[in-house]
Amino acid sequence: MSNSIIVRVQSSEGTKRVKVSPSLSLSKFLQKVADELQIPRDGFNIYRCRNRTQEITSASRQTLHTLHIRNGDMFYLFPNAHGSSAMETEDEVSAFASSSSTGAAASNVVTPSSVATIKVDEDDVDVLLAKQDGKIYRQRDLQFCHHNENSKCVHCVPLEPYDEKYMMMQDPPIKHMSFHTYLRKLKGGADKGKFVNLENLSCKIKTNCPTGHASWPDGICTNCQPSPVTLDRQVYRHVDNVMFENSKVIDNFLEYWRKTGFQRTGYMFGRYDIHKDVPLGIKAIVSTIYEPPQRATAHSIELLPDAKDKTIDSIAMKLGLRKVGWIFTDLIPEDLNKGTVKHTRNMDAHFLSAEECIMAASFQNQHCNPCNEATDRYFGSKFVTCIITGDVNNQIHQECYQVSNQCMALVRDGCLIPTKDAPELGYIRESTQDQYVPDVFYNEKDSYGNVLKKLARPLPVEFLLLDVPSGFSKDPIYAFNGRNAANHFPIENRSEFGEIQDLTALSKYMKQFPKSEFLQAMSDFHLLMYLATFEMFPLKEHMDLLLDALKLHDMKLAEEWSKGEHWSTLQHFMAAQAPSPTFSSGPIDISDEASSSSAAATWACNACTFINSGNRQACELCESSRP
Repeated sequence: MSNSIIVRVQSSEGTKRVKVSPSLSLSKFLQKVADELQIPRDGFNIYRCRNRTQEITSASRQTLHTLHIRNGDMFYLFPNAHGSSAMETEDEVSAFASSSSTGAAASNVVTPSSVATIKVDEDDVDVLLAKQDGKIYRQRDLQFCHHNENSKCVHCVPLEPYDEKYMMMQDPPIKHMSFHTYLRKLKGGADKGKFVNLENLSCKIKTNCPTGHASWPDGICTNCQPSPVTLDRQVYRHVDNVMFENSKVIDNFLEYWRKTGFQRTGYMFGRYDIHKDVPLGIKAIVSTIYEPPQRATAHSIELLPDAKDKTIDSIAMKLGLRKVGWIFTDLIPEDLNKGTVKHTRNMDAHFLSAEECIMAASFQNQHCNPCNEATDRYFGSKFVTCIITGDVNNQIHQECYQVSNQCMALVRDGCLIPTKDAPELGYIRESTQDQYVPDVFYNEKDSYGNVLKKLARPLPVEFLLLDVPSGFSKDPIYAFNGRNAANHFPIENRSEFGEIQDLTALSKYMKQFPKSEFLQAMSDFHLLMYLATFEMFPLKEHMDLLLDALKLHDMKLAEEWSKGEHWSTLQHFMAAQAPSPTFSSGPIDISDEASSSSAAATWACNACTFINSGNRQACELCESSRP
């Protein structure tokens, strides 16, 4: 037996190596850990397992050797009531809000936890994948397998999900392994993941340094100084595919650009499911797109504050949906007669600009991925970025991306900024009196194949990108109204070209459906958002029965809600907008005269043909008088 061994003690501030003797008693071992970490002896508990089992208790007669503790063993330190305040750092203050475990439906905006001491509710798809073995089973090869059917050889033995040869043989090849495959690879081998530690990168100075020196910029030491960062291309991704339920999801979103020529952005609502084409893969299924308030031009988009954001997330959660990503257009017409657009995003230019990468990282930081394998109980994000742009054939198509966990950390800690004249380049801030920024490097090969380490000033954003395949479902799915109605319910925040959500529009929309199709009529995400946020009579607190009916596709529940007082009250409001409405006891019986009370909702300018809203007396674009 050697004279000394090294054990590792993992806490919320990182992992500390402690050199001890195997003959050391447990009470002296705990005191040595307290001295090494410079925390009170009664301020923590130490366990051999991350789930707080096999606690190391103070005992003078037991030694490390009697507990069979060997060199390299990991211990997990958790502060107790006496020591929790001593171990907090400034960047670990905000609480961790875990996602709902009832159908992967919540708007799970999460931030780092103060101390990763509790188990979090992981997404349902993560729980399901954690129970699978993930192995790739192969059939018996008739040419090379000469054994009986109950045996296995190298030609038919199941492959691990991270087998590189298998991934490259797929059509198309799998460029990035899934996150759960990455976890299996870390836990594989002889040590079975004994040394695995998922830690989030931090680029901030640790506060309350135990050495007692002055704070930055007057003082800094190696204990509180963040380490230099070398950017690596991430080998895994948290989402392996983005699937749109049907083409109408994209067509309705593009309708704004087709009518105005202005760019548009929105949030994609859907759910996560297992992606069978990638071992242990995850796919994001997009059901609808919500368009928040924004100020758009032909070349830019500015998001505006959305007072309805929490209500939208709440309604989506009750429908079994959540925000799975954001989407925006970057379309420049090339030939209006042919309907082609310019191909601007390519290898010679950029796929995502630095500003867009920073925006994507900000969204991913707001929607972190709960993970019990990480010390902070969160790791990475499943939030995706989708761009509608032109392809090599000058046709409109979508491209999806994620940014790496390193990019999320750089943006979260305020280290990465865009450049003014080169969209494909970012820039790492330099340290100032207010902020210390560690050195950030990236590796690049020269013309001779030599690997050179370069300072990330500037930084090609391609080191931060992960492309995610996307497409449409082979068999169209319609979580919401798939009926090709002549007048769909208006989409929110489109009043600039006459698409207004009001009682007149609601009356006109409901007339398309007979009484027997009330559930089908209510299966419209934009309509539900309008009902929940209707200023005159908001129904948010009274829609649970209707939302359950939509989630379960239960016509009886929908009919029961339609006979309630809240829908009846809304019918009276619609009746007040029409001169002679006639309502029956049924849920949808609005007379043809309902729409005759209002003037034309829009009018076209004779000078520039711009479509203006009905309440304007002059053209919004060229200021010509209304005809």
